[in-house]
Amino acid sequence: MRLGILLVSLFPLLVTASPLLDRADDSTSDGQPTPVSTQDISDNFVRPAQFARIAYCSSDAIQKWDCGEPCQVLEMDHFTPLAVGGDGGKTPRFFVGYDNKTASIVVAHQGTDSSNILSVINDAEFILSGINTTLFPKASSDVKVHDGFSETHGRSADVVLSTVRSALQTTGAQKVAVTGHSLGAAIATMDALMLRQNLDPGVAINTVVFGLPRGGNAAYADLVDAELGGQFTFVTHGNDPVPVVPPRFVGYQHPSGEVHIPPGPTGEANTVECPGQENQHCQDGNSLLDTSIDDHLGPYFANVSMGESFCPL
Repeated sequence: MRLGILLVSLFPLLVTASPLLDRADDSTSDGQPTPVSTQDISDNFVRPAQFARIAYCSSDAIQKWDCGEPCQVLEMDHFTPLAVGGDGGKTPRFFVGYDNKTASIVVAHQGTDSSNILSVINDAEFILSGINTTLFPKASSDVKVHDGFSETHGRSADVVLSTVRSALQTTGAQKVAVTGHSLGAAIATMDALMLRQNLDPGVAINTVVFGLPRGGNAAYADLVDAELGGQFTFVTHGNDPVPVVPPRFVGYQHPSGEVHIPPGPTGEANTVECPGQENQHCQDGNSLLDTSIDDHLGPYFANVSMGESFCPL
């Protein structure tokens, strides 16, 4: 039996027996969250959420940029797909394109199949392995990443990197926006780090991801902080269980940059920015015994929810 499957089978028992191992008492930060303004949400988070939703659409719909309401809200004549890939299975769907409204190259990744959202836990191993130093040439040997996420990222990494490089030259853009949801958020985070380490330092890389599971150890979290800094945001929602797995007691750690939408119908209006890594007042303070899969799907901002059912074309 693989270690990942074994850990999954033991996971409820470990949480019940050791409730403090992945709770606020073991958090890195207890800094007080600060409110996020409606203007900040509109300016910085709505458009990435809309692109992340579109990553769940079929490759054909994305290639034609004809995916119904999800494409229409972004204005059909403002986006040009440059690369569309993935099979929706072993390689989640992804796309790279030029957003002429913001003069930026967009990279977006599909997340976990919403019909089995906990496959992000069940189908992937919890094993931490060394990071791919070909894709991440500046990473030190102490950086360890989620083995399953790393393998999945590697299946699309070369296409993403080469397409972004080419697009920066042909469009004259100097900005890259990276986004994704769930498993797609984990891949997008690795994409952003890869792009930062392989592109000209003058290219701005802004990353906003949603429902991010933990993707590596503390050294990986520190590397994300150092390389992406204030240009990395991961949005968590309510009592979503995905951001609190894999658990911290097997060596995983989130980077800084959390923005948390509290549970309930007025959650967006009470959105907060959470300082530091694993802030006990935000997602890390949630209990794995009180979770909501619906919160993982959304809605996030501007009533955007994510999954195949929210982009059926």
